[in-house]
Amino acid sequence: MSEPVIRRPVAHRPVTRMPVTRLPVNGRTAAAALSAAGTTARTRMRTAMRSAIPGLVPQPVPAGVEAKVRRRNVGADYDTDWARTYPARVARALLVEGVVRPVMSVLADPTITGTDRLTDASGPMVFAANHHSHIDTALLVSSIPEPWRHHLVVGAAADYFFANRVTAPLSALVVGAIPIERQKVARRSAQLASDLIDDGWSVLIFPEGGRSPDGWGQPFRGGAAYIAMRTGVPVVPVHVEGTGRVLAKGSNLPRRSSTTVTFGSPLTPADGEDSRRFAARIEAAVAALADETTTDWWQARTRAHAGTTPSLQAPSQGAWRRTWALGDRGPTRRSRDAWPRLSGDS
Repeated sequence: MSEPVIRRPVAHRPVTRMPVTRLPVNGRTAAAALSAAGTTARTRMRTAMRSAIPGLVPQPVPAGVEAKVRRRNVGADYDTDWARTYPARVARALLVEGVVRPVMSVLADPTITGTDRLTDASGPMVFAANHHSHIDTALLVSSIPEPWRHHLVVGAAADYFFANRVTAPLSALVVGAIPIERQKVARRSAQLASDLIDDGWSVLIFPEGGRSPDGWGQPFRGGAAYIAMRTGVPVVPVHVEGTGRVLAKGSNLPRRSSTTVTFGSPLTPADGEDSRRFAARIEAAVAALADETTTDWWQARTRAHAGTTPSLQAPSQGAWRRTWALGDRGPTRRSRDAWPRLSGDS
């Protein structure tokens, strides 16, 4: 017979119960938890894919190897080479002759003088003009005589005309614009303009760097002078008058008005003249053209010879004095009636 199994009582240890804090679970917290979990999962998957596919993650560059800089195709980095191909040039010529010139003839009614001073000129040149309005570019592109009109590029503000992927190609195609940095002297912009001049292209530059805010001129910067001295081509001073009345800075709708475009004789730097002095001489030549527009050739030449040509810039007196001295050359504003016009008023 087997012995009986004696079951001994098992001593149970006391169980210590920890306090459980229950978090309030509702729809909002549950959605947040699921969103966080999904974000974490997507991040892990993206990291794994980048590690698995070469080229997605920038790899370290070995010593002695130049790192390749990825440039954004906007602003000063926008590539305008395509705009000088044969199909683009044909399209731009059709736009300038078929659209821009007719619109400018109706809207601006330009009077073009001084083209006889370019009769003996040949080859690429730098056209340096004052700047009052956005239509200055369209007016000059359609007014510059042949053979430069259809072999011309326009230095345009990189931070304005090439700010996005819509305005950049439009500016490059319609007016042949190239990006120019106006806030600093950039080697890239100067090199681009110089290379194009070496290839036979002429360049239109606004040395003031921006439109006039009040109708008066601004000091000329040295970009046009520097490029001309670097490439050895002459500078043609150009004065544009009346475009501020057509479309002033800050205006949205143009108004019909008459304008005048005056071309001066080509200028070349003198022996020992630096770009700053050459830029001042270009500004003085444009001021003499402005004096010629408001008076006549003889009086303007007499004052230029005596060194008494009126400056393009505003006088140092108060705002009322500057407005009075500007006369009808400034931007016109639509007058407003002080009192409401009644139906019976004539």
